[in-house]
Amino acid sequence: MFRSLARRMSQPAQVFDIHPLQLSRWLDEAWTGGALVPDVGNTTTPAGTPFLGEPAIIGAIDLPLPSASGVPFPAPSGINPAVPDSFTGTPLGPPTPPLIDPGLVADHLVYAFLVESTGAFEVLAEVVRRLSVGETLNPITPAAHRWVRTTEELFFREPPLYSIQGVLSEVRPDQRVNRRNAYWRMFGLEPPHPVPARWLRPGVTDGAWKQDVGDGVNTSFKEKWTELLRQVWLGMENAKNGIGPNATDREYIASLCDALRDMMALRRRGGLLAREEFAYVSTLSWFHLTLEDNHPIVADLNAQGPGPAERLEKLAARVGMTPAPRSRELFELADLMSGLLRAIELSVFSSGPSVELLYLNLGTNTTLLTDMNKIIDLWQSATGERVKDRPSGSAQPLRLPAPSGGAAPPPNGVRASAPTGSPAPIGVLAGQNGHG
Repeated sequence: MFRSLARRMSQPAQVFDIHPLQLSRWLDEAWTGGALVPDVGNTTTPAGTPFLGEPAIIGAIDLPLPSASGVPFPAPSGINPAVPDSFTGTPLGPPTPPLIDPGLVADHLVYAFLVESTGAFEVLAEVVRRLSVGETLNPITPAAHRWVRTTEELFFREPPLYSIQGVLSEVRPDQRVNRRNAYWRMFGLEPPHPVPARWLRPGVTDGAWKQDVGDGVNTSFKEKWTELLRQVWLGMENAKNGIGPNATDREYIASLCDALRDMMALRRRGGLLAREEFAYVSTLSWFHLTLEDNHPIVADLNAQGPGPAERLEKLAARVGMTPAPRSRELFELADLMSGLLRAIELSVFSSGPSVELLYLNLGTNTTLLTDMNKIIDLWQSATGERVKDRPSGSAQPLRLPAPSGGAAPPPNGVRASAPTGSPAPIGVLAGQNGHG
C-alpha cells in the first residue's frame, strides 16, 4: 500500500515526511477504494471479487460516507503529494489518469508473507528499538528521526481507535502471532525464522498461531503451487517442440489453477482475512519501501547498497542479526507471486487456452512469460524445491488436483465496473508488480 502511495509523490522518499496521523487515515481511504476489481479482459472470469470472499465486506466496516452537504468524513488524510508536509483537509483523491490504486487488488497476502520471510520486519524493529532506548547506533538526521517516529507510531503501538488497521486487541494481542496465523491458514506456511525471544509475550508458545484454526488451513497449498510451477516449466521446455511427444497438458495446468483458487476462496468465505490481509500487506510494504532505496535511515546507519537485500544485510549486521539467506530472491518474488495469485483467484487461468499464456509465446504475453520464468527460478532458489526436475513416472499424477479442507467455496459476488480502457490480462499482471 505504501509503495503505491510513494508512486504518487514526486520522490518516493517523501512518504516518510507525511505525518503518521495522515498515513493512518489514508489507509482507511485506501480500504474504501479497494472495492474495485479491474476488468482483466478475460471472458472466463466470473463476475465478482473472489479474493475478498464477500464483496460487501469493504462497505460493512469502512468509515461512514460524507454528508449530503459535502463535509468530508471524519479525519481525512489531507495528504498533498506535491507538498507532503502539509494538510489539505480532504481525502486523497484518485490519481490522474485513473490507476489500479491503491486498494486491495494491489497485493496478495503472499506478498506480506514473502517480505516478512526476509527478516526485514524484525531487523527494522530492532533498529527502531535501539534508536528509541539508547545510543548503540549512529546519531541520525532529522529525516531519519521522522522515519523512526512514524514507524513506531504506525506499527509498534496499539492502532488508533476504529482504524482499519485495528487487528490488535485483547482477543489477539500479538501482531507477530496474528500475521503468522493468517499465513498459516492461507498457505500452510510459516516464516523461516522464529519469533524473537525479546518479543515473545508471557504464555505465548512457539506455534501459537496454529491454535484454534480448526480445519481452516490450506495444508496442500505448497504442494499444488510447486506442481503448478513444475508443469508450467514443462510447457516452457516443450514450447518449441514441433516433432515428437509433448508432455504438456494445458487442461491439467488449468485444473491446478482452479484448485489453488478454490482453496484460497475457502479461507475467504464471508470476508474472512480481508481486513487482515489489508493490514498485513500495508505493514510489510512500509518496511519493503524503507529498503528499496538508500533512504535517510539507511544512509545514516551506513547501510547503503544496490538493492533491498544488501541494505537489509548491512542493517542486520549493525544490530547483531542475520536476515534470511535468500532474501534477495524473496524480495523479487513478492511482487511477481502476488500478481500471479491475484490472477489465479480471478479465474484468469481457468481454461486450457488461457493457461497457454503462461508458457507459449503468443506474441502478446512477452512480459508474462518473463515473469513466469522468474517466478520459477526464484521459487526454486528460495525454497530449494527442484521445480525444473521432471517427475518420476508420468508427467502428471493419476488424480486431478482438488482443494482440501472445508466445504466448496461460495459463488462470487458482483464485481464493480472497471475503468474505461481496462487492460488485457497481461497488462494487468504486469501493472500489479510493485503495487505494495
